[in-house]
Amino acid sequence: MSNVSGIIKSIQDIMRKDVGVDGDAQRISQLVWMFFLKIYDDREAEIELLEDHYKSPLPEHLRWRNWAADPEGMTGDELGDFVNLQLFPTLKNKLAVSGPTGERAKVIRNVFEDAYNYMKSGTLMRQVINKICEINFNNTQDRHTFGSIYEQILKDLQSAGNAGEFYTPRAVTKFIVDRVDPQLNESVLDPACGTGGFLACAIDHKRNRYVKNAADEAVLVASIHGVEKKALPHMLCTTNMILHGIDTPTQIEHDNMLSRRAYTDYGEADRVNVIVTNPPFGGMEEDGVENQFPATLRTRETADLFMALVIRLLKSHGRAAVVLPDGFLFGEGMKTRLKQTLLEQCHLHTIVRLPNGVFNPYTGIKTNILFFTKKPEAVWPATQEVWFYEHPYPEGVTSYNKTRPMQFEEFATECAWWGDEADGLAARVETPQAWKVSLDDIAARNYNLDIKNPHVGEQVSHDPEELLQQYRAQQQDIQSLRDQLKRILAAALERDA
Repeated sequence: MSNVSGIIKSIQDIMRKDVGVDGDAQRISQLVWMFFLKIYDDREAEIELLEDHYKSPLPEHLRWRNWAADPEGMTGDELGDFVNLQLFPTLKNKLAVSGPTGERAKVIRNVFEDAYNYMKSGTLMRQVINKICEINFNNTQDRHTFGSIYEQILKDLQSAGNAGEFYTPRAVTKFIVDRVDPQLNESVLDPACGTGGFLACAIDHKRNRYVKNAADEAVLVASIHGVEKKALPHMLCTTNMILHGIDTPTQIEHDNMLSRRAYTDYGEADRVNVIVTNPPFGGMEEDGVENQFPATLRTRETADLFMALVIRLLKSHGRAAVVLPDGFLFGEGMKTRLKQTLLEQCHLHTIVRLPNGVFNPYTGIKTNILFFTKKPEAVWPATQEVWFYEHPYPEGVTSYNKTRPMQFEEFATECAWWGDEADGLAARVETPQAWKVSLDDIAARNYNLDIKNPHVGEQVSHDPEELLQQYRAQQQDIQSLRDQLKRILAAALERDA
């Protein structure tokens, strides 16, 4: 079981022989619903040992153990017909979503509403199922192995080219959750939760530090919330939550938080204590989504809309950490107004500037983590100064890659320097990596937060992504100057006429 990449590769090689499966995205989608049913069945077997009267939301003949577990079981056309004519129609539309098993049934229905069986050959499907059956997800070692399988699926998913979606490295999610430190009874939301990396990390954090008994565990389970608009990441997130001991993750919703309702309709009842997220950047929302937002915050850029929503959804004194590209820091127009709103309504206390390559090999875009706390209106503007921390590469490392990803241990210097927001920020000191900038200076810069480390001499970047971003920004400036000139000329011509 150690060669996880080999297992996934062998399963995908089998799928490649099937004429119905076209491309990586379909192979992964096929793999994920099969894994979901196997994991669900293994988890049910575990619950049955603890609960005498457990009742499955699935009809007996549709439980994995009864149609898939026997390596000599159904195959060929019989298996294909069973999956297409019985399994899928029932899981999509016919489970009882009320009554004692209703909540569990809803989870399964939500996972399968956009799932499909792409495989045409029941014989090849049997070979894939038998491979999956080799894993026991109640065995600690195999469950740990699934963590690796899961990461392999994510890498393949990224290679399948989902624009703007970069799954956050585990080191970054762990550092963010460690710094934000969600308490046991605090509600935690990721409004663009993807495959659930931040939420899984928050569960581990609370469990390791604050859960002492079954009542605490129930509080933890109720505190985790996520929303994901795409079917495949939503399916992966739900599976991830079950693997993390949340058996009925109904609070992982399949929806688009940006369009589900108007910005002004999100009220106090929707607000949460903690938001940790890496919204898709570089992506554009479909026409009309921006109309859900006030005129001053309208844009079609996904990350900016999420940032506006994060500020709105935080409770007073709620805490957030958001991963954003450099383009947010230096961007103008709506981005300027959004940054002004952020600095006025929240205490933006820390921006960690991550080095190139954190998201390699999927993108070279430079990223930052913004840490902030929502403040009551009485103390606006809430930010008086912003601390910047430039995260350096470890000694001997010049870039990250698949074989040398970022490690959580690299954040030890930040953690030692950090201080507590209640009183410890005043004790922070400038270092070769850390510096602070006053709100007045930021306002004078027209809220440009792309502030270089003053302890390092001016460096010329040769990074293509960075140069492209600078080029785009310059083109925007040139276009706005052209528009301005056109308006002046038009006004002059009107006067002359």
